[in-house]
Amino acid sequence: MKTRLTIICENSVGTPFGVIGEHGFACYIETNKGNYLFDTGQGCGIVRNSLALKKDLSRIESIIISHGHYDHTGGLPAVLNIRGQVDVFGHPDIFVERFFVFNERKRAIGIPFHRSYLESLGADFKLNTDMTEIGPGVWLTGEIPRKTSFEKGDANMIACMPDGKIIDPDPLKDDLSLIINSDKGIILVLGCAHAGLVNILDYVIEKTGKDRIYAIIGGTHLGFAGDEQFEETIKAINRYKIEKIGVSHCTGLLKASYLHEKLKERFFFGCVGSEI
Repeated sequence: MKTRLTIICENSVGTPFGVIGEHGFACYIETNKGNYLFDTGQGCGIVRNSLALKKDLSRIESIIISHGHYDHTGGLPAVLNIRGQVDVFGHPDIFVERFFVFNERKRAIGIPFHRSYLESLGADFKLNTDMTEIGPGVWLTGEIPRKTSFEKGDANMIACMPDGKIIDPDPLKDDLSLIINSDKGIILVLGCAHAGLVNILDYVIEKTGKDRIYAIIGGTHLGFAGDEQFEETIKAINRYKIEKIGVSHCTGLLKASYLHEKLKERFFFGCVGSEI
């Protein structure tokens, strides 16, 4: 399947023509069988950047939400105002109330809109914990089993469940990734990889029955990783013969530079305007 992926929201900018950066992520996916939007950023740049990059939000088949954080969902109203009624795929936990706690300060980091408001704008939520085919050659992973000992999650994030129970740390079970079966092989699109990149890679290989992944694009969450997690991630990237990896958002500049040093020409910065 012929495929083009273009990052339209990200922390940094790679093209000088009318786009802006923001802390967040969104990727526009074009195939010869339909177009999709994976995440929506914070909402500051989604419309402006899509226009500048000539990516038509009115022609997407569906929206995919990687997880329920503000920097991946804040642009939903703007996209829905352009697209109208559309399927929105994700995990049932995306509307869990979430907070980041640091130095005795607590900040809300969940989806900044009520579900009913988004539905009034045309969102038709399709929420599932299982791997789901959302279009020809395009699958959402569903929940990722957490099997590694070195991918520990986010100690500063807590979740307030609908029954009032506080979960600390937030397990972020809703962290999902997108699998695309392109002409060159599997492309894996990440939101933040809160589930751990090695966990995600192992699961995708198991579920697809493939022995390699052509490319990865998106946030790897390695900006918060220790040495063991980073080294095990490099081993997994090599084990699965990944030819291209475009890192974004929560990878962080320091870990991105380390990846560049290790992976050489296989690496690129996944900033606004980057394409596969």
